[in-house]
Amino acid sequence: MPLVDMSLEQLSSYEGISPRPADFDAYWERALAEMRAVDPQIELVPSSFQVPYAECFDLYFTGVRGARIHAKYIKPKNVAWPHPAVLQFHGYSGHSGQWQDKLGYAALGYSFFSLDCRGQGGYSEDTGGVKGTTQQGHIIRGLNDHPDQLLFRHIFLDTAQLAGIAMQMPEVDPERVMAMGGSQGGALTLACAALEPKIKKLAPVFPFLSDYRRVWQMDLAKDAYAELRTFFRHFDPQHKREEEIFTKLGYIDIQFLASRIRGEVLFGTGLMDTICPPSTQFAVYNKITAAKRMEIYPDFGHEDLPGFSDMTMQFFLED
Repeated sequence: MPLVDMSLEQLSSYEGISPRPADFDAYWERALAEMRAVDPQIELVPSSFQVPYAECFDLYFTGVRGARIHAKYIKPKNVAWPHPAVLQFHGYSGHSGQWQDKLGYAALGYSFFSLDCRGQGGYSEDTGGVKGTTQQGHIIRGLNDHPDQLLFRHIFLDTAQLAGIAMQMPEVDPERVMAMGGSQGGALTLACAALEPKIKKLAPVFPFLSDYRRVWQMDLAKDAYAELRTFFRHFDPQHKREEEIFTKLGYIDIQFLASRIRGEVLFGTGLMDTICPPSTQFAVYNKITAAKRMEIYPDFGHEDLPGFSDMTMQFFLED
């Protein structure tokens, strides 16, 4: 088999090379305390898109730092309460997608929530000096400031806050909430389940935002990770601050959140992935201590993994 990374044997024991900040756990406990202190001011607005067997809403809530966050919410009709729910997270710079591609879960009697990441392609605000979209550059936002200012800190908290909102809805069974997503969405699925460990099952696909130093080492700081190279070129051209920078990125490195996950994990990866290299994904997977299994696609990269969406639905239905 051709290789773009390590052998499968090496991957199975790889633990990552990025540094973990010494105060990582205290950092995230402080962040969660900030999130819990926010009044979410939840608003449900009926959407112009409706179907006979479910109600479709635009859900808004206030996240940390005052950002107004948006998610699509689909609530099935004529289904006993409480019922299961699924949280969906999208790829980098994208948005929550179209209503129609979420209706399969509503037809099964699941509530469905799909988050718009703040400042990306949907309706969630980025309050970092402007309202509206900023699209990219989010990995490096806050690297020259206090770690509490990292934008992905706030985005990770948005996922946990959405999970908490879903679990508090009377129609949702808080013990049967699942999460899924690919690439950035895979990272946010893992972050959500780490910061809200009541998530019962999760299905991340080729997750982003892991083992940044390994990405750099492989000369893959391009495509989704291009801003790492841009940051060094503009702000540390001789890499004098390299250790500091990679350590600060450790606060938003999902491999270090992985051990907090308690839900069962179905993990999808392609061994030819040059966007989110397999080793960076295994750095996360190998740190998960909860029940888990990985579905490996040897000839596939950062693309649709045939059959994985079907596996995910069956996995969730087994709850």
